[in-house]
Amino acid sequence: MKTIYIIRHGQTDLNSKGIVQGRGIDSPLNDKGIEQAQAFYNAYKHIKFDHIYVSKLKRTLETVSSFVKDGVPYEALEGLDEISWGIYEGQEQTPEILTGFEALIEKWKSGMLDFAVEGGESPNQLIQRQKEAMDYILNQNDHKTILICMHGRAMRLLLTWLSGLDASEMDQFPHTNTALYVLKYGNQSFVIDDFYNVDHLKLN
Repeated sequence: MKTIYIIRHGQTDLNSKGIVQGRGIDSPLNDKGIEQAQAFYNAYKHIKFDHIYVSKLKRTLETVSSFVKDGVPYEALEGLDEISWGIYEGQEQTPEILTGFEALIEKWKSGMLDFAVEGGESPNQLIQRQKEAMDYILNQNDHKTILICMHGRAMRLLLTWLSGLDASEMDQFPHTNTALYVLKYGNQSFVIDDFYNVDHLKLN
């Protein structure tokens, strides 16, 4: 049995300004993001994590840096990177951008999971990356209690297929900065034990 804690990274300036981030935007946490990360640490520092996994983007490592300072080993995996939003990355969410973005999401909801924005990734391409990362994580037999820090859209997709759902249902998993999901893994299946826990933010 493994227990896997999955959180989204803390807030960045681009989050707060409504600018599209993706795999190609490596922005740091802002002051609020640092506060959110500290709130998560304060609430969960009693958990004896065996290992931490983050994406290749700095905002994830910064979010869990207090655990790393405590001596918890970590590893960065590109399979945990955010989806690539292609030509939308770094763009302000103008009405034109929002219209295109909403059309993209509707295509995914309708099952067009190989569709991607120009220069970006499709859900199926991201899932392939994630499956390679999760195979690696699950094969580390001495890692029983695991913390994963990743990104919003990527987290939604990961939770969907780990739950045995079709990826078109990804939007049923809400997320906000440092929101937590806890999964139990055993007998080659996952069960969500804690769904969208943001209690640590309410205490901050």
